[in-house]
Amino acid sequence: MSVLGGGTRLSSVLCKTVVALACGLPIAAAGCGGSGVAKDATVTAYVEAPLCAAAKQELVSQGGRAGDLRVQAACLPSASERGKLSLATLGANARRATEDSTSVAYLEAPNPRAARFTHRILETAEIPWISASSGTVAMERLLKLIESAGSGSLRESIRQSLSES
Repeated sequence: MSVLGGGTRLSSVLCKTVVALACGLPIAAAGCGGSGVAKDATVTAYVEAPLCAAAKQELVSQGGRAGDLRVQAACLPSASERGKLSLATLGANARRATEDSTSVAYLEAPNPRAARFTHRILETAEIPWISASSGTVAMERLLKLIESAGSGSLRESIRQSLSES
């Protein structure tokens, strides 16, 4: 049955979108963008390829936690292809972070050309980003921001802390 009431079946994409939204709404409400994050919940930091190994190592050294939350790092594919920046990969990476209700931050290597593109995408989902030349520094900073976050939206708390510094 179609959305418009006819006899046509819903497209596969529409079905997947409806299911994703239905499953994601409870998580978002209790997750990163909603009214707070439940104790012992898992949140995700999306990490650009050049920073990922060091960011994961820092996360392991901190026990994979920040306060009452478990933190995981999701490594993103490299956006450099033969020395050139791939806008398609940059966009896909940023969109991947925006599609995850557990996403709390996007850790990136400093690159003004890439930032002009990814920041627009991240801003629409209110996902903060941390730019650092070291994955260790970026993850350390994120873990401290998570630990010092107040009640309410974790993403918003991180964004505010970053804008104040």
